[in-house]
Amino acid sequence: MRKTMMAAAVALAVAGLGTASAGEGMWVPQQLPEIAGPLKQAGLKLDPKQLADLTGDPMGAVVSLGGCTASFVSPNGLVATNHHCAYGAIQLNSTPEKNLIKDGFNAPTTADELSAGPNARIYVLEAITDVTAQAKAAMAAAGNDPVARADALEAFEKKATGDCEAEPGYRCRLYSFMGGNTYRLFKNLEIKDVRLAYAPPSSVGKFGGDIDNWMWPRHTGDFSFYRAYVGKDGKPTAYSKDNVPYRPKHWLKIADTPLREGDFVMVAGYPGRTDRYALAAEFQNTEAWRYPAIVKAFNDQIALVEAAAKGNPDIAVKYASALAGWNNTSKNFAGQLEGFKRNGVLAIKQREEADVLAWLRKRGAAGKPALDAHATLVKLVEDGKRTQERDLVLGSFDRTGTVGVAVSLYRLALEKQKPDAERESGYQQRDLPVIEGGLKQMERRYVPAMDRQLQQYWLDRYVALPADQRVAAVDAWLGGSDAAAVERALARLDGSALGKLDARLKWFNADKAAFEASDDPAIQYAVAVMPTLLQMEEKAKAVYGTALQARPLYLQAIADYKRSKGQFVYPDANSSLRITFGHVKGYTGLDGKVYTPFTKLEEVAAKETGAEPFDNPKALLDAVAAKRYGGLADAALGTVPVNFLADLDITGGNSGSPVLDAHGRLVGLAFDGTLESVASNWVFDPVITRMISVDQRYMRWIMQEVMPAPQLLQELGVAPKR
Repeated sequence: MRKTMMAAAVALAVAGLGTASAGEGMWVPQQLPEIAGPLKQAGLKLDPKQLADLTGDPMGAVVSLGGCTASFVSPNGLVATNHHCAYGAIQLNSTPEKNLIKDGFNAPTTADELSAGPNARIYVLEAITDVTAQAKAAMAAAGNDPVARADALEAFEKKATGDCEAEPGYRCRLYSFMGGNTYRLFKNLEIKDVRLAYAPPSSVGKFGGDIDNWMWPRHTGDFSFYRAYVGKDGKPTAYSKDNVPYRPKHWLKIADTPLREGDFVMVAGYPGRTDRYALAAEFQNTEAWRYPAIVKAFNDQIALVEAAAKGNPDIAVKYASALAGWNNTSKNFAGQLEGFKRNGVLAIKQREEADVLAWLRKRGAAGKPALDAHATLVKLVEDGKRTQERDLVLGSFDRTGTVGVAVSLYRLALEKQKPDAERESGYQQRDLPVIEGGLKQMERRYVPAMDRQLQQYWLDRYVALPADQRVAAVDAWLGGSDAAAVERALARLDGSALGKLDARLKWFNADKAAFEASDDPAIQYAVAVMPTLLQMEEKAKAVYGTALQARPLYLQAIADYKRSKGQFVYPDANSSLRITFGHVKGYTGLDGKVYTPFTKLEEVAAKETGAEPFDNPKALLDAVAAKRYGGLADAALGTVPVNFLADLDITGGNSGSPVLDAHGRLVGLAFDGTLESVASNWVFDPVITRMISVDQRYMRWIMQEVMPAPQLLQELGVAPKR
């Protein structure tokens, strides 16, 4: 029955240009005029043209954190996002003695706000420029050589972003859409001084923990507040006590009418990635190998860290952010794998692809280029399978602890020998502050004994690889292929000085000769394997260059096929700004149970066990028992709403996105999806896909009754009337 429901949903999910419906669709801003009718029909009260003004109200208030979404909510630079998006900043400022993860944080004044870390960023979008013609011309001039083509696109990207960033304070990024059929350059103001203003304790912000993650009903207060700071001249600059709060041109206002079932809602945000146009072969490999391999690796590392953390509070605090990320991804991927099987997604993908290929064959000579492109892409998938286990293992080891630092810094020394425009992306002058920030942040995310266990995990995996996936340079460095060789290598790495901040910063400025003369064991590893890593990178570039030719052809064919059927086409998510819209709506679970769209305050207290992750603050339990609703109860519910469901199309990266009502006012923050929904990254199912958000009324209730922040409520314009 579910397979039939899924197939029917997929067939009906995206209608023609004139009838694009709510639910499915992560629409790029350029498509807003085309979906103006459906937006109004769904219930939008604003003029759709207002949403097309990306620097106006409300879109100008939506910002990227470089992995999550957030929004300005006051004229004084206050930013609302998810607790789990601010978790890294909370962890960086925590110690076993002063644990903000456990206790939360509430700055009584702006002077008390804490730096979110040297790499924390807020990106304020100012302009989007279509540069498709220029990008394609650059690649065409390079001819058909795959590496030359990849290099040409990279050179164009560096030139375009360099020109865009000529004015200090900006960060620009080139985005590819529909496999490279369109290229757009995004210009963002890059705010580098980000401070933590408020975060509830984890017993609120992470209530339910990994048990409730991706589940419904949900009762999580997943919200926190940052503040953006700039120099006194109003321009972005690094953290300084003399900086002042940023004054945004626009900020969101809190909704003053209750949100109810069936109401129109929309989200503007930066969704990370979907794969709805991926090849069936790519999906099949993801289901058969990639997701299971990542789930195993993350679960294994989770077990190692959790075991070590039981007797070491320093490990518990310093690896809290890593654990949260591993747990979230592992449960997401495991949920997707279940959804793939339950919904027969492979058969759906194969059928959809077969329909496109059959349509292309009927077109004769006109369809041949796309058919050839499809065959090329399938071959790339098959070729990649031969080394994917090695690539996972070696790539992970090369990013772990002191080894990761050594590899990154030696590569930086090599790249510094080149003119800036010729350096590999990630090692240019524009990237140096982020690299240096990572070296500093490691101080709060590294314990030598834990690092050793994680390195051993990956080295054990490496020596177990089949002979044809081994790397000669790594074998030579190891000096063997058994447990004794691994132990000898770890003993050598124990002597690395890169676990200390002053040593990391010294090597940040060192040249190639200094690295090659070093006796530091982690650096010696980096020097020994770097030639092989560069060769592997060149091969990967050839694969990428081949795909740069083939994928646009094939994805254009998919778009043409869909349009021939009267269907609308939107690009896969790629971390660029998108808008999605729908309605507050419950759903019927796989077990036949009907789930209503709101959870309630009393249900939070009912989950209390006295132990993590269901240990509520005493202030919360007391307020619930006293029915102290603070004027925030919903008349229809008879209590304060906590979380709510809506049928919007979101994915990772949308976390922290503002959920707006029909008038563009803030009604909540998106923070999750249901476990039944996660497979929609590949094939969207409107019947059961649901977004989970924290209701702004619960956020305010926590800030009134549990961990009072009257100063922020006043700033938000929602201070309670006493």
